[in-house]
Amino acid sequence: AAVLGAGAVTAGVVGTGAVTTVASGTAQAARHVALPPGAGDDGSGTGGPTRAATAQEEVGVVDIDTVLDYGTGRAAGTGLVLTADGEVLTNNHVVADATSITVTVVGTGASYRASVVGTDATDDVAVLRLADASGLTPAVLASSAQQAAVAPGTAVTAVGNAGGVGGTPSAAPGTVLALDQAITAGDESGGDSEQLTGMIEVDAAIEAGDSGGPLYAGGAVVGIDTAASSASSGPSFRTAALPGSSSGTVGFAIPIGTALDIAQQITSGEQSDAITQGTPAFLGVELAQGAGGVADPAAEGAVVSGVVPGGPAAAAGLAAGDVVTSVGATPVDGPDALSAALAAHRPGDHVEIGWSDASGSARTATVTLAAGPAA
Repeated sequence: AAVLGAGAVTAGVVGTGAVTTVASGTAQAARHVALPPGAGDDGSGTGGPTRAATAQEEVGVVDIDTVLDYGTGRAAGTGLVLTADGEVLTNNHVVADATSITVTVVGTGASYRASVVGTDATDDVAVLRLADASGLTPAVLASSAQQAAVAPGTAVTAVGNAGGVGGTPSAAPGTVLALDQAITAGDESGGDSEQLTGMIEVDAAIEAGDSGGPLYAGGAVVGIDTAASSASSGPSFRTAALPGSSSGTVGFAIPIGTALDIAQQITSGEQSDAITQGTPAFLGVELAQGAGGVADPAAEGAVVSGVVPGGPAAAAGLAAGDVVTSVGATPVDGPDALSAALAAHRPGDHVEIGWSDASGSARTATVTLAAGPAA
C-alpha cells in the first residue's frame, strides 16, 4: 500500500487542467506514515525513527507550498534545487492542481514565487522555476557510479517536509529493500491511480509531505521520496496528506537518474503523451455531469454548473445553466470535447467562445484564456 504524500491539503474544487469539476465533499485525509521504532536514528540503515535533518542534509532542499484551484485548497511538499538560478525538481503530485506555488529554501529561509516549467504525471515528476532566483546552492546529486552502487542493504536516509509543517526537515534512516519495484499509486479512496515503475523500495519512514525530497546514500541524492506504504491501507495509494498516523511498512523513491532524465526532457521543451509543458489554458467553468446538471443533460454542448470567480468565463458573462457549444471554430458537444478544444490553446490566447444561455439564446464572446491549475 503506497501513499504519495504532498502535505496538508483541503479542497472543494478539483482542477482537470482546462476545465474544473466540482468535487464531492472535501479532500481525503491521507496517512502520516511512521515506522515502528528501530535500533536508532544514526542513519545506519536500521529503519529507526525520524530525527531532525542535519545542515548537510538540508543542502538544496526546499519546502513547496501550493494554493489549489484558485484558493479552494492548499498543499505542501518538498523539492530539490537543480540549478543556481532556480530550477527545482519535485513530484508531479506535489504541484498537481496548483494555481499558486511558493518555494522556500530550507537552508536560508528565502521564499520565491514559482512557475511550472513542465510535468510528467505518468512518472510523477515536475520541474519548477523560481522567480528572480540566483546564487542558490544545488542539491548534491549522486554520480553514475554512486547510483549504480545502490543495492539491497544500502543504508539510506529520506529527508523532507514531513507533515507539510515547514521548518527543519525530518530525516528518516533505513535501508534499501529492493530495486526496480512497480507500484499502483492513487489517492486514499482508490481513485486517480497510476502505475509507477523502477522504484527504489526502502524501510525508511517516509511521511506525508516528504514527497519530492531527497533519498540520500553516502551523502548524495540517489532518489526522490515519492511514496510510503501502510499495512492498514489496502491497495497502493497516492494522496496529499493531513497529519495522522498509521502503521508504516515501506517507502518508495524514484531513482535520481530517472528523475533527471525526465527533467531534462521537460527543460528542453519536449512535449509528449506524458510530458506537459507549463500550465494548461484555463476557461474557468465548472461542468455539470449527466442528469444532475443544472441544464438539460441532453443539450448539445458542455453544461455549465458554475464559473470560477475572476476567471475568463466569468468575465465573458457565462453563468450556471449555460451550455458551451464552441471554442473558436471547434464545435463542443460535451465536457470532453471542451477540454480537448481548450488543450489546443495556451494561456494568453484570445479565443471566441460560443454558448447558449439558460433561455436558449445563442451568445459569443472573445476571452483571454488564463493559466490553469498544474496538470
